[in-house]
Amino acid sequence: MKTLLKIVLSFYLLSLISDNVIAQQRPNILFCLADDWGWPHAGAYGDGGVDTPNFDRLSREGMLFHNAYVTSPSCSPSRNSVITGKYPWQLGSGANLQSCLPVEHNSVVHILARNNYLTGYTKAKTWGPGDIQPWQEYHGAHPAGAKSYNGLADFLTENQGKDEPFFFWLGTSDPHRPYDKGTGLASGIDPAKVKMFEQFPDSSVIRSDIADYYYEVQRWDSLVGNAIAELEKRGLLDNTIIIMTGDHGMPFPRCKGNLYDSGVRVPFVVRWGKGVKQGLEVQDFISFADIAPTLLELTGIKVPADMTGKSFAPVLRAQKSGLVEPDVRSSVVFGRERHVPAQEKPDMGGYPSRAYRDFNYLYIRNYSPARWPAGTDRLGYTNYPDQWLADCDASPTKNYIVLNKDKDAVHRRAYELCFAKRPAQELYDLKNDPGQTHNLAADPAYAAMLTEMEAKLQMELARHNDPRVSEPEYTGFDLYPYAGPGGAKIPADIKHRIQSDN
Repeated sequence: MKTLLKIVLSFYLLSLISDNVIAQQRPNILFCLADDWGWPHAGAYGDGGVDTPNFDRLSREGMLFHNAYVTSPSCSPSRNSVITGKYPWQLGSGANLQSCLPVEHNSVVHILARNNYLTGYTKAKTWGPGDIQPWQEYHGAHPAGAKSYNGLADFLTENQGKDEPFFFWLGTSDPHRPYDKGTGLASGIDPAKVKMFEQFPDSSVIRSDIADYYYEVQRWDSLVGNAIAELEKRGLLDNTIIIMTGDHGMPFPRCKGNLYDSGVRVPFVVRWGKGVKQGLEVQDFISFADIAPTLLELTGIKVPADMTGKSFAPVLRAQKSGLVEPDVRSSVVFGRERHVPAQEKPDMGGYPSRAYRDFNYLYIRNYSPARWPAGTDRLGYTNYPDQWLADCDASPTKNYIVLNKDKDAVHRRAYELCFAKRPAQELYDLKNDPGQTHNLAADPAYAAMLTEMEAKLQMELARHNDPRVSEPEYTGFDLYPYAGPGGAKIPADIKHRIQSDN
């Protein structure tokens, strides 16, 4: 009997030791999120104008995603999806910029904390912008973590010697505007090599503006490089899941705030020395709503039933490049509600749109085509003084396109693509029009495809309980308070030059 008790006790002690070893081997997580960094602005994607050695290193040592999409091309809803694992239209006021996140939605970071993860975040931008205080008071901590720090080094130093794994959110305000004009050129960036989307006229003004954006992308890349070095120094690199990405497209016309690839497609890489094979490049579509359930699955934590994103952990376990889950990840949906209240007063609404994208086509449904996609340019008719095309960030590029709209056919088309009203439906043939500038929705030759893509969008939105499925003119998102200041004010030096047009 004593021998039997000894054997049972031995197995019990071994199980405790085994459980402890498993707990210690749970991966750390470093989530690196830039502000307004869009695809394809990284060397790993073939952009030769920008120097991103740290993103490129993570790509060589991890998995590079070619089809990563935000849920919305606006900061607050995009980040809300990361936190909740849900799509913006499921988040009430959380679908809008400068919003409040309703308290019934939980944070994946808090779920990790409840499962013995140490959590922290940078003082630079993580959640927002908006009013997070009601949510924070209800849940007892910021949605990005338990405490803010100057950086990863301070967080690791404070928690040195602890056995628990960690989650750290590395945030930044780069490459959000405003930029210091000329910094790109002064730093050695060649404007001739910058990536020019098709909606941009080829102008030295625009090229220099993009070079200034690249300068801040490079500064962001260096920030992540410092964090990687800190993990290496402490022997933590190989058991840390590193995700590096941006919250939506660049702050330029027809980019940020828009449902084209220039607005919703982002750089995305995952490195995990102990769990992801090096050097793979995958074509699977992933959404920001998928990040939370993926992290929970990788850490062995049950995914809550109300998370509608789908874990891409199976993709990360792949042993070869290409399309890993063709039956699951051959398409993606995304959308937007109010960015800033940029319509003519008293209209405090946004520009509600949804989109379905696969490898061949992009379909966009604009629910309020009478509104302006970038806001009105009529001076004195907006909700805030001097607000002007306010859904598009103030910039030299924006000014150039507006001021030169009557120069020739090229500049007129650029203006129309960026600022003119759009029809209720848009359809783009991606094989023949990768820049997504030739709308085929009214072409009879594409009528069947238009119907098919619309049906696919409706089916996906119905799965996610989007109120616009049954009520396309739904106004609920417009009624939520706007927590921020006015939008992009018209620069004084050009105000008098467009006054006569309004």
